[in-house]
Amino acid sequence: MWTIIKFEYSKIELLKQDLQKKLGNDFKIYTPKFIVEKFEGNKKKFKEHNLLKDYLFCFSNSFNDPNIQNSLLFTRGLKHFLNGTKNYQKEINKFINKCKESEDQKGYITKRFFDLYI
Repeated sequence: MWTIIKFEYSKIELLKQDLQKKLGNDFKIYTPKFIVEKFEGNKKKFKEHNLLKDYLFCFSNSFNDPNIQNSLLFTRGLKHFLNGTKNYQKEINKFINKCKESEDQKGYITKRFFDLYI
């Protein structure tokens, strides 16, 4: 089951380590990212941004048990779990698949993601 986690941006690595300790290798984290190209003076600079700012998707079969999420509430780097994600698994999967389809070879979201089809 996918869940959405709000995290402290500076403590993302601590969050990943603690989730691995508590869940084992039974979890996946997905954070869609994109690159912004800027010119500062004569130099071209690239800056990486999270599409969802300080939210990430986390998948684990253990999240079907509500006690697991309760046991993870005090994990370092975790602000909170978004409620109600169990009811929206199809929409979450659809969004993640759309993100993955529009990624380039380096794993960054491209302009295709923002194309609207009317």
